[in-house]
This record gives sequence, C-alpha cells and structure tokens, in this order.
Amino acid sequence: MDQTLTRPPMDAADRPLRPRQYGAVNWIGLWTLCLRETHRFWKVGMQTLFAPVVSSLLMLFVFKLAFGQGSGGMVGGVPFETFLAPGIVMMAILNNAFANTSSSLIIAKVQGNSVDFLMPPLSAGELTLGFLSGAVSRGILVGVVTYAAIWIMQITPFQVANIWAVLYFSVVASLFMGAVGLLGGIWADKFDHMAAVQNFVIMPLTMLSGTFYPIGRLPEPFVTISHFNPFFHIIDGFRYGFTGHAESNLLAGGAFCLAITLALCGWCWALLRSGYKLKA
Repeated sequence: MDQTLTRPPMDAADRPLRPRQYGAVNWIGLWTLCLRETHRFWKVGMQTLFAPVVSSLLMLFVFKLAFGQGSGGMVGGVPFETFLAPGIVMMAILNNAFANTSSSLIIAKVQGNSVDFLMPPLSAGELTLGFLSGAVSRGILVGVVTYAAIWIMQITPFQVANIWAVLYFSVVASLFMGAVGLLGGIWADKFDHMAAVQNFVIMPLTMLSGTFYPIGRLPEPFVTISHFNPFFHIIDGFRYGFTGHAESNLLAGGAFCLAITLALCGWCWALLRSGYKLKA
C-alpha cells in the first residue's frame, strides 16, 4: 500500500499538523482580527478620527457662544462650559465605539465578504474580542484627541481630577457601545436598520442622559427613568473624573454599567457562536 496516501499532513518543519485543542486560544488569528479592525478605521482617519473631533469642538463653541462667557451659570460647583465639556467628549467616545463595530458588520454583509472573518479558525469569543478591540481603540483614541484639542485651544478649563474614573468609564463606555454596535450589525440586514437603532434607541437614551444639563432639572418621571439609563451613569462617572462632582452613586452606577456591558458582550458571543444572520 502506498504510504504517501496515509501519511499525516506536514508543515514547514516537517512535523504532523495537530488539530486545535479544545479551549486553546488562536492568538495569531485574534491579533490579526484586532489589527484588521484597527487598521480599518485608521486608513480613513480624517473621517473616523478628526471629523468627530471637529464636530465636538463646534458643538462646544456653539454652546459657549449661545450662553456667553460665564452666563451659563454654575453647575455642580463648576462653570457650565466645564460641566458640558466632559459630556461632549464622552459622547464622541460612545458614538465612535458604536460606529466601528456596527459599520464593520453591516459593510461585510452588504459587500458579501463576511467570509473573511467566518472562515478562519476563530471561536465566537475570539471574534467578540477582536471586534470589540477595534471599538475600544477608536473610542478612546477619539476621546484623547478631543480632550487634547480642547486643552490646547483653551476653550474651557478642563483638567483631570480623578484619573481612575476617567479610565474606567472610558473603557466601559467603549465596550458597552461596541457591544451594542456589534449586536446591531449582526441583526441589521441593511443600513436603514442601523439608522433605526440610532434613531429609536441611541438618540432617546442620549437626550435623557444629562449630557447637556444636570439630570435634576428634568421633571418626573424622567429623573427616575434616567437613573436606569446606562448613558447617564457613564457620562456622570466620566464627568466626575474631571469635575469631582457626581449626580449619582459612583460605585452603584459603575457596577450597573459594568453588569450591562458584560451581559451585552455575552449576548454578542452567543449570537456569533450560533451564526445568527451570519451563516447561511
């Protein structure tokens, strides 16, 4: 019998190729997907990085001109402009983290190249980590550039008071919206579906998050409802990192946001594992 027909496949070192062990991590594949998601937005940096920064600066300028120098009053012991700036930076982080994962999935579906990440030997957990890594990278990078631009241009006094709060809520916010974008991208079949998610889910939560005003100025029952809004706790905790003032319990809010984020990440893993709307 010809032994070449039964000989196991050999790699470049002339050793039999071994099947992937259960529970082993494909580090090369995971790192490649992370680089792919990062390079994808980095190649169009003018659109994905600098355009959001310009939009944030223009929004801050408009509010400053509308209220005038110092006429916005004091909010939480700081000028209104200083109160507003962290909220605008966080909104840039949230929007860009969502845009990275959602656009990656929906573009792959529309162009029919989902096979690029479905064919490689990547587990559902590795796919989830790979896509979320791009969301975290883009969200935090946009936030850093926006903060640097505000600080350099001296638009408003804007200093870090509690670095742990800034870092924690930045990462949680990027993971949270990255997971929301990943879920939306898996569910959506066309760009109109993603627009529905933005208009009917993200926009209402944003407007009731206290980004542009203290949450206590809302009438009931919106004040109570807002305390169940993860956007409010993320922005409140992030703002505390700069102003030292919070409108809610930071520990409870931080734990609440982390729990929702982990639940959403687990949901992403389950959908990727099942191949829902991705595998024919």
